[in-house]
Amino acid sequence: MLIAVKPPLASNGAGAPLRRNPLGFYSASIHLKPIFLSVPLNNPNPQNCRCLKQVLPHSSRLNLPHRRLTPVAAVDSDVPQSHHQGSETLRDSKRFEEWNSLTAKFSGAANIPFMLLQLPQIILNARNLLAGNKTALLAVPWLGMLTGLLGNLALLSYFAKKREKEAMVIQTLGAVTTYIVFAQLAIAGAMPLPYFAATSAVVAFGLLINFMNYFNVLPVQILKIWEDFITVGGFSILPQVMWSTFVPFIPNSILPGATALVAALLAVALARAGKLPERGVKFVGALSGWTATLLFMWMPVSQMWTNYLNPENIKGLSALTMLLALIGNGLVLPRALFIRDFMWFLGSGWAILLYGYANIVCLYCCNGVSREFFIAATAGLFSWIGFFFWRDSVVYGFNSPLTSLKELLFGSS
Repeated sequence: MLIAVKPPLASNGAGAPLRRNPLGFYSASIHLKPIFLSVPLNNPNPQNCRCLKQVLPHSSRLNLPHRRLTPVAAVDSDVPQSHHQGSETLRDSKRFEEWNSLTAKFSGAANIPFMLLQLPQIILNARNLLAGNKTALLAVPWLGMLTGLLGNLALLSYFAKKREKEAMVIQTLGAVTTYIVFAQLAIAGAMPLPYFAATSAVVAFGLLINFMNYFNVLPVQILKIWEDFITVGGFSILPQVMWSTFVPFIPNSILPGATALVAALLAVALARAGKLPERGVKFVGALSGWTATLLFMWMPVSQMWTNYLNPENIKGLSALTMLLALIGNGLVLPRALFIRDFMWFLGSGWAILLYGYANIVCLYCCNGVSREFFIAATAGLFSWIGFFFWRDSVVYGFNSPLTSLKELLFGSS
């Protein structure tokens, strides 16, 4: 809809009378000339306010309030840019904007510990290759890493839809560093070349697709094909990985993965043919993000199961690696809470508690780390969680941090 907003051509220096304009805000009415802007009146979100502020001269800007982020229910956390829409005015918009910026910086800083997680393996592989010790690379489980790579690409698509560039960088870094390890394995002959070639194509195509989508230069049909691919791939791999964790206590079988593959193909076909209700289409659309998150959530479960079966292996765990995982996921958690992204919060929170902290507890119980290290990690973790929950409740004007958690889980009431 076109509306007329009338800024002054010049200021007369006196206090001009205020008149209520079509947007419902107040502006000075002196020597006015209409400027037509396309602004949807039924959705007065912050982007429209920023648009008006850029067009109007400084002396005549409307008194545009900052809008709070409207949370969504946990089942709808994959909705693109849902956190940019809202209608409730914040009590302290400056504090809100500062925390918005700070959580984005925290999320960006998480790239450092996540990058350091893969560097030791890359450096070790490079040394073995240079020394001609290709056999050492046979110990690297490339099949397990492949599931992580697909998880990175699926979550990259998820965060591209939500325009969370810091989280996109994290997933891109994870995909690229994992691919470097694959290249090293292929050089050593530890990964078959046909699989490496197929992986290379998927990584290149996935990165290109997602960044073209982020910059809005991707045809919709190509994006749909890619989303179908990662939906089918992720949903097929997840049950197979979960099943394989408990072999040989259960029979070794490809039945879980094959069953899931058929179900995923059928669901995607029905969704694209318009044979599913709206909620069914939304469910299929959310599958790729949720399966990627569940894949990453299953990794610490698998590690804990291995620790249970072989307690001696716990001493082989690196306390530094566990600490880096804890720090990296801890840094993105405030952002996930701030934008009310339940999927992101659940995945990162799970990794903190079950992969990072739980393994540190195991190391401490087995005398793998000192008491001082354990106390410092515990105090740091729970102080950090308490701090950002408190800060989030302050910027939203809540009386209790539990209200932030309630909105994260159930959306706004």
